[in-house]
Amino acid sequence: MILNGKRLLITGVVNDDSIAYATARRAQELGAELVLSAFPRDLANALEAARTLPVEPPIIAADLSSEADAAALCYSVKELWGELDGALHAIAFAPRSALSGEFIEAPPGDLDIAFQTSAVSYASLARIIRDLSPGPGSSLVGLDFDAAGAWPVYNWMGVCKAALESVNRYVARDLGRDGIRANLIAAGPIHTRAASGIPDFELLLEAWEGRSPLEWDPGDSYPVADAACFLFSDLSRAITGEILHVDGGYHAMAGALREPVRSAAAGDK
Repeated sequence: MILNGKRLLITGVVNDDSIAYATARRAQELGAELVLSAFPRDLANALEAARTLPVEPPIIAADLSSEADAAALCYSVKELWGELDGALHAIAFAPRSALSGEFIEAPPGDLDIAFQTSAVSYASLARIIRDLSPGPGSSLVGLDFDAAGAWPVYNWMGVCKAALESVNRYVARDLGRDGIRANLIAAGPIHTRAASGIPDFELLLEAWEGRSPLEWDPGDSYPVADAACFLFSDLSRAITGEILHVDGGYHAMAGALREPVRSAAAGDK
């Protein structure tokens, strides 16, 4: 029960296939008390998913790219608990024009939406943690996708993830003064509703099939959820500004490698 007594805000719940949902379930199993938030357009689905958790938590509709919504969310959590021990940032969105087509042709207005939603909102959640933290030991965790290189798909969302990684470093710097940690989890590709909006998502799955040294199951969000719970717990008390890769080891393989790693090492497939 490593999260016993922790009060956590889990954002970005969409349905029971989302990483946010898996994190919420695992956190409850490990002793945490939860409040969820969802985009207003996703609220009905989030309410349905929340009913299937071990304990049905309250849900607040909030778009953290909106300053007014962020302030209202902070106020609601303060009214509910008065303080907050941790929060999961599971928020990302880009218009399709920012995900597909010619990279340099994406409309600037669509890029603004993607950047505000997927990167700037992390700083908004950081302010909520700072304002509601009961003291040293609180933890902010965000969901990332490795932005070290250019993917054959993903386009401007890859840029947004690179921005998120940079934002996390600065957030870790500033929140560290109050003993608050900030870390990201770079997950491998997982079948979620967000993933369904990525054109040619199967190319990422094929890459993991060939190069991940550990077998990667794109239908299982719980390895990511377990890592998030570790980062929420006091077991990670000296870790901040970090990107924890939960991707079967894909990120560690040489970029020029083309032969399937498991095939070369174990003779399978």
